[in-house]
Amino acid sequence: MSTLTPTCFRRAVIVACLSALAACGGAQRPAPNPAAGPRQSILLITLDTTRADAIGPDAVGVATPAFNAVAARGRRFLQAYATVPETLPSHSSIMTGLYPAGHGVHENARYLSPAQPVVAEQLQRAGYRTAAFVSSFVLARRFGLARGFDVYDDRLAAGQAERGDAATADTALAELSRATTQPRFLWVHFNGPHAPYAPPEPFRTRYASAPYRGEVAAMDVQIGRVVQAFEQRAAGPVAIVIVADHGEGLGEHGEQQHGHLLYQSTMHVPLVIAGPGVTPGVSDATVSTRRIYHTLLDWAGLGAAHSLRAANPAESDVVLGEAMKPFLEYGWQPQVMSVAGRHQAILAGRVEGYDLISDPGEHHDLAAGPDLPEALRNALYDYPVPTPGGATEPASLGTVDRQKLASLGYVSGGATPVVRKDAPRPADMVGLLAVIEQVSTLFVNERYAQAIPLLQKILAADPRNLDATLRLASAHSALGHTAQADAMFARAAELAPASADVTLYRALHQARGRDWAQAVPVLEQAIKDTPDRTPVVEALASIRARQGRLAMEAGQTSAATLAFEQERALRGGAFAHDLELGVLYLAARRLLDAAAALDRVPASSPGYAMALFKRAQVSVLLHEPDAAARIDLARRHADATTRPLIQSERLFRDIR
Repeated sequence: MSTLTPTCFRRAVIVACLSALAACGGAQRPAPNPAAGPRQSILLITLDTTRADAIGPDAVGVATPAFNAVAARGRRFLQAYATVPETLPSHSSIMTGLYPAGHGVHENARYLSPAQPVVAEQLQRAGYRTAAFVSSFVLARRFGLARGFDVYDDRLAAGQAERGDAATADTALAELSRATTQPRFLWVHFNGPHAPYAPPEPFRTRYASAPYRGEVAAMDVQIGRVVQAFEQRAAGPVAIVIVADHGEGLGEHGEQQHGHLLYQSTMHVPLVIAGPGVTPGVSDATVSTRRIYHTLLDWAGLGAAHSLRAANPAESDVVLGEAMKPFLEYGWQPQVMSVAGRHQAILAGRVEGYDLISDPGEHHDLAAGPDLPEALRNALYDYPVPTPGGATEPASLGTVDRQKLASLGYVSGGATPVVRKDAPRPADMVGLLAVIEQVSTLFVNERYAQAIPLLQKILAADPRNLDATLRLASAHSALGHTAQADAMFARAAELAPASADVTLYRALHQARGRDWAQAVPVLEQAIKDTPDRTPVVEALASIRARQGRLAMEAGQTSAATLAFEQERALRGGAFAHDLELGVLYLAARRLLDAAAALDRVPASSPGYAMALFKRAQVSVLLHEPDAAARIDLARRHADATTRPLIQSERLFRDIR
C-alpha cells in the first residue's frame, strides 16, 4: 500500500465521523420558523480556477471592482481553502459539506452518489426556488450535482466543452426575470479563468501580458451583472457567497495549471460572504470551502452549526485538503494537506511543512524541525486514502464526452494503477505532467502515432507506470504493430499480474488479430460487468461479425445466424450486417424476421440492390399485397449482380 501509515484507531474514528456527517446531511431538517421573518434569497457564485491573489482588494495586477464591492459590505476570508484542486470534487464538497473522503468524488469525470444529500435538495424542500447555471461540461448534470434544482442549466453549444461567462450570466438573468413569490437559491458558475486563457476585449488588450488575470477581470464584470440583478429581483433579504473552487499554478512549484499538487497556488482561494447576520470585515480564520454548505443552511433557517456567519467560524481542528489524481491515475504518492493558522503541512511520501506568514511561497520546508505543530502531522496521517479503481464514471460518458473533457485538460487514466511503496512523489514528477496530459488528449482523439514517443518518455522516468504501459501497448495495437504490442502487454502483466485492466486491454488487442477466439470469454464477461463500455462492445461485435462470415462460408447457417444476432444485440442501430442476417433468415424460412432485417438495409449500403431483390422474394412468399411494387423496386435499382437474378426468378413470373 501507500506510505501513509496512520494509527488504526485514529483512522477508524475519522472514517466513522465522515460517515456520520454524510448521514446527518441526509436527515430531515426542521422546517424554517415562519415567525423569524422573511427568509433570505441566496446567491452562490463559484469561480473556476481563481487564485486567492487574483481577485479582491489585495489582488495583484488586476482590478475586480464587482467582487470588491461585495467584499466591502461582507466578510472576506483571507485563509479559505478548497478541499481538492479539481472542479467536480471541489463543488461536491461545497454542496455536501464533506471532504472528498466523505462524499467519494476525488477526480473530475466521476459521479456524486445519490446517497449523498446536496444542499439544493434541502433548500427545495424548505420552499426555495432553486436554479443553477454552470459554464463547464465538468459540472454537467450527469455528474450528480443537479439534484434539488428546479432548473439546472448546463447547456453548451454543439461540440463545446464550456460556455462563456457572459452567456451564463444572460441565462441566469433570464431566470431572475421570471416572477416568483418563493425565496430563491441561485447558483451561478463562471469558468472564465480556465486555460486556455483568451479574455474578451477590452481585457485581451488591457492584460495582454497577463491573459489569466484578463480572464478574471472579464469574469468580474459578469459577477457584477448577476449580483445587481439578484439584489433587484430576488424576494426578501439577500445573502451572497462568492468563492473559487480552486486556484491555478501559473508555474509555481512547476505546476502550470491545477489538479496535481497541493500548494497555496491551487488550494488557497478567495471567499466572501455578505448578507443578514454577517459582520462586515476581514477574517483571518482558517476555513474550508465545505463550510459553505452549512452557511447556506443557516441562512435558510435549517441549522446554524459550522456556519461561516458565526462570530468566530474557525474550524474545530485543522482544515484538510487532498490531491489524489496522481495517485489514482499514475500510482504516485497520495497527497494530503493540513492547514491551521500560519502553518501548512503536506504529506506525499514524506511530510513537508511551511510557515505561510514568513514564507508564503512555500520555499523553506520546516518538516524536519520542531516548528511544525503536531496536530497538523496527525491530521495528515488520519485522512483516509481512497482505493484506486473504486470510483466509476457515469454510464453516459462516451467518446465525445471524453473529447470535451480533454479540451479542458481533464482526462482520466485508463487503468487502475499499481500501488507501490516506493512510488514517486508528484512534486518530483512535475516535468512529466504536461506530457501526461498531452498523451491523454492524443489518445482521446486517436492520434496514437504521436502518443508513442511521449509514452516512451513517461516510462523512461517512471518505468512502473501501469497506465503508460497499457497505453503504449494499446497504441501499438491500434497501429497494427503486433510484436511491439505483445511485448508491452507482457510487460503490463509483469507489473500487475492480477489486474483486470491488463486482461481486458490484452483481449481488446487479441480481438484485432489471429488470436481473436481467446478474447471472446474475457469480452463477454466484461460486457456483463459493465455493459456500457463502448470499446468492449465494438470488439466483441467485430468478433461476432467475423464468426458469422466464417460460418456462412462453411455453410453453417445456424451458427452464422446466431453470431450475427449476437452482434446486432451488441451494436443496436450500428449493426451493419442486416443483409447477411436477412439472407440467413430467408434460408431458414423465418420470413417475418427476414423481412424486418432486409427492410433495415439502408439505401446507402453497397448491398442495397441485393437487399431489394431478397425482400421482393420474401414479399411473394408472405403473399404481401405490395409484392408487385417490391419486385418493380428491385428491378429499378438492380445492378450487374441482381439484374440476371431478377430475370430468372420463378417467384416473380406470375406477379402483376
